[in-house]
Amino acid sequence: MTHVAHPYAQRLGIIRDWKNRWFVTDRARFREYLKTDTLIREWLQKRLKGMYVSDIEIERGANSFRIIVKTARPGMLIGRSGEGVQKLNKELHHKLASMQLSEMPKLKLDIEEVRAPEANAQIVAEMVAEGLEKRMPFRRVLKQTVDKVMANRDVQGVRISIAGRIGGAEMSRSEEIKKGRVPLQTLRANIEFARAEAYLAYTGLVGIKVWIYKGEVFDNEDART
Repeated sequence: MTHVAHPYAQRLGIIRDWKNRWFVTDRARFREYLKTDTLIREWLQKRLKGMYVSDIEIERGANSFRIIVKTARPGMLIGRSGEGVQKLNKELHHKLASMQLSEMPKLKLDIEEVRAPEANAQIVAEMVAEGLEKRMPFRRVLKQTVDKVMANRDVQGVRISIAGRIGGAEMSRSEEIKKGRVPLQTLRANIEFARAEAYLAYTGLVGIKVWIYKGEVFDNEDART
């Protein structure tokens, strides 16, 4: 029986860096840090839904707590005169205060722009989910999305899979479209993987998986940019 490994976890320490980076002096607080980071990440993903957030990274120092949000729509997130960031900062402070932490860290929120959203797996998955939720034909959504992704010169292959009651069918099934190469067994292959969900009014939940191949990496520093 085969086991499917997550393409990101499989490449940790090879061409990928950790999304949570800590400097921990007290090992007894490891459980608190892990729980806090997980809850904050889940809350941010729900709070920023629809803003094309590709990644949320967390860095901890001795008494600092830095959150890096990478998005293709920084203007929507920042808001006019920075009102959006200020509001999000207050909500994050309130969320951290409600967790009853042993020590309140100094929070810093940074917003980074994703330059090529069509080459980012998480954003592409959200684009597919958005198209399905607008009741567009799923085959058209898949084909148009694959063409957009392959138009980027950094992308060498893409694979998109959707599963659920597609097209209003009574029984769930899966559909897949692939273009180019996606070598999942090569550890130096720079493959981005993401999942998303589309909530359809009449057919329920549709799951979306996206793999994007951007060539092979021979230097660790190139993969972490």
